[in-house]
Amino acid sequence: MATTVLSWSGGKDAAYALSELRAGDDEVVELLTTVAGDTGRSSMHGVRRSLYERQAAALGADLRIVTLPPEPKDDTYESVMGEVVAEYANRGIDRLAFADLFLEDVRQYREDRLAESPVDPTFPIWGQSTDEQATAFLEAGFRAVVVAVDGDRLDPSFAGRPFDREFLDSLPETVDPCGERGAFHTFVWDGPIFHEPVPIDVGETVAKPVGDGTYHYSRLRADE
Repeated sequence: MATTVLSWSGGKDAAYALSELRAGDDEVVELLTTVAGDTGRSSMHGVRRSLYERQAAALGADLRIVTLPPEPKDDTYESVMGEVVAEYANRGIDRLAFADLFLEDVRQYREDRLAESPVDPTFPIWGQSTDEQATAFLEAGFRAVVVAVDGDRLDPSFAGRPFDREFLDSLPETVDPCGERGAFHTFVWDGPIFHEPVPIDVGETVAKPVGDGTYHYSRLRADE
């Protein structure tokens, strides 16, 4: 059985990848995610560190959170993550898994970063039709909320909505149903691999500049 760490976003594809890995021959020993040091949130999803911790607890999974400097340059990010991978290699971790679906350049980047490491990249849901993947996710009983949308590609009103069939049916044809090109991001709060749901409260939507565009983030909180 291969010992595996899963690169973790907290979103639907990562959750489905975890389900696939657990159903196979991988022992997933840790989830790996990053947050910005100045905000305590993930950079693209805008999810709070505390929500990741509660999510991992509900999944019965160990979680490693790497804190990054604000808006790190590529070489800074690669240096930090290189140290993490070196530690995994020393621990005897066999694989680092990614929930990518079809973006060849993203996969090539990950493979290049691990090329000189004994830790092998693996892509448990790679190549699946994104229409089929989105449907399989819902039919398996997962429940997620849309936490961020790219304002150049989706109306801000899509933020904060449940990721469900109604959401998928309302997407423009130009937007991938899994958001693989970054049009939207999700947070999974329940499903067949959860021991219990993560109670959440969907707050207001705020706009923030990201690169040359604007993302709209739903302020997600733990519902006590």
